[in-house]
Amino acid sequence: MKLKNTQAATSFDYGWLLKRIFPYIKPFMCRVILGFLVAIPVGLLDGVVSFALKPYMDYVVGKQNLVLFGHEISYTVLAISMPFAIVLFAGFQGCLRYLNSYLTDWTSLKITNSVKIDLFKKLVYMDTSFFDENSSGIIISRYLSDPDTASKGIVEQIKTFIISLFGAFSLVAVMLYSSWKLALVGVIVLTVAFLPVLLIRKKIKSVSNKNTVISGDITTTMNETYSGNKVITAYNIQDRQENHFINAINDSFNVSISLTKRVGWMSPLMYLIASFGIAFVLFYGTKLIYDGSMTAGSFASFVTSLLLLYKPVKTLGNTLTFIQNIFVAMGRVFELFDYVPLIKDKDVTVSVPKLTNSIKFNDISFEYTPNEPVLKHITFDVKVGETIAIVGNSGGGKSTLVNLIPRFYDVNDGAILFDEIDIRNFKLNELRDNISFVFQDNFLFSGTIKENIMLASPNATEDDLKAVITASHLDEVIDSLDDGINTMLGERGLTLSGGQRQRVAIARAMIRNTPIIILDEATSALDNESEAVVQKALDNLMKNKTVFVIAHRLSTIKNADRIIVINNGCLVEEGTHDELMNIENGQYKHLYEIQFNSNSGVFV
Repeated sequence: MKLKNTQAATSFDYGWLLKRIFPYIKPFMCRVILGFLVAIPVGLLDGVVSFALKPYMDYVVGKQNLVLFGHEISYTVLAISMPFAIVLFAGFQGCLRYLNSYLTDWTSLKITNSVKIDLFKKLVYMDTSFFDENSSGIIISRYLSDPDTASKGIVEQIKTFIISLFGAFSLVAVMLYSSWKLALVGVIVLTVAFLPVLLIRKKIKSVSNKNTVISGDITTTMNETYSGNKVITAYNIQDRQENHFINAINDSFNVSISLTKRVGWMSPLMYLIASFGIAFVLFYGTKLIYDGSMTAGSFASFVTSLLLLYKPVKTLGNTLTFIQNIFVAMGRVFELFDYVPLIKDKDVTVSVPKLTNSIKFNDISFEYTPNEPVLKHITFDVKVGETIAIVGNSGGGKSTLVNLIPRFYDVNDGAILFDEIDIRNFKLNELRDNISFVFQDNFLFSGTIKENIMLASPNATEDDLKAVITASHLDEVIDSLDDGINTMLGERGLTLSGGQRQRVAIARAMIRNTPIIILDEATSALDNESEAVVQKALDNLMKNKTVFVIAHRLSTIKNADRIIVINNGCLVEEGTHDELMNIENGQYKHLYEIQFNSNSGVFV
């Protein structure tokens, strides 16, 4: 699944999207409803000030006493009390707005966090090919930014919609109270002004999708600049990174401004249409005043309501635009939820048995890209307890071959069998619990050395931990650190040397104590001194295990039970070191002689 190719096909299926998001809203429904209920009076109170203008103009300015429920109220009392009443009203409305904002933010964040947690749970179980196809930037954008837009925005925008809607209702009610004839004109005009909002749905979807991809590119460039800072400095390619970043920023600007060009005319158009309505109201309202059909106070109240009504109507238009953007993001979120990883458990699985016989590669073929085979019809057996060395030309498929064992990928043809059982019939977790990896560049997590070792076996005892530290020759490293095994490592463990990181990785593999070990060029990046120490640790790790070794030290290659030679995806030779050396013009012999003459001690 290439995240850049998102379609968000369900963006306009509002009922389906709301049904999907509802389980995340449901646990907080009481607060959501309370927030919406508070939003209603917040909106309704917008009409109070305009409504108050009528008695103020008619009685206070006109110096007439007001008769209310049979009681006469002096206009001087009204003149003194109404300003204070407006201040008290503003304070009350402010408290309601605060309560509404708090409830909205609380529920929005809770809903967003729930969506992010569930998405991350799905992300950690994605298959290796998913991470091969997608950059870190696009993954971060899709898994963090889209949930923010989709779930956090939905409650906020619905709240804004309710406030604006009821604010419009209250102002329309004041207008109707003042003059139903003028109110009819005002409502028709503002309705017409509102219609352009409905014309931009598809453009919003297109721009939103493009911006997601561009945002991912920007994040990727930032990540690469951080991770590759030494390469950037060493090769003086700062200009290249700057250009990548500038181009992405400019792309984002161009996409956003294209929406602005299409959407920006809405506000002045709405204002222009509304101005015709206001002009007509002024003309016709003046006539009604002269005819005695309307008081000056009613007219002032009406005009104030009409002017105030423009804001909630415009807000309603903007809110619907934002809500459309939210639905587009929501469509992308559920696109992720609905993606089924390529590597998954079958509906019916069997437990992984204790390996007693062999691991068989039975006529396997594999390709990353259709019709571009990486491995072709490879067949060989590995008996329990054997050490198999896999050598061959660079890019020939050695690492791919061992990556098929824990099902980082699945074979396209053939099968890998554990004691004659296809590994695709096993539960993934159980299969991988039987395998330990030591890579060329082992990833260490932020945390202590102890945490990085123990994560492979959280229930291991302190005695187990001490044993693997000694066996991996990590004790001398730990003794040299002020905080010992509790030393905090920087991101990716970069505070340790390459050899030290490898020993931590070996200790991690040891404490897991699995029957199968895979060493993928575990020492090729080390200097001779570090390699010698790491090799001793690897020898301890390999004892009484079934081991697959790629491009290991010469002594290990020579002492392997068998050596498999892979060239351009094909198994071309198989045998012990002595057997392969006796093949005239053999490929292993050729590789060995090149290595021996160079005295590097490593196959490449």
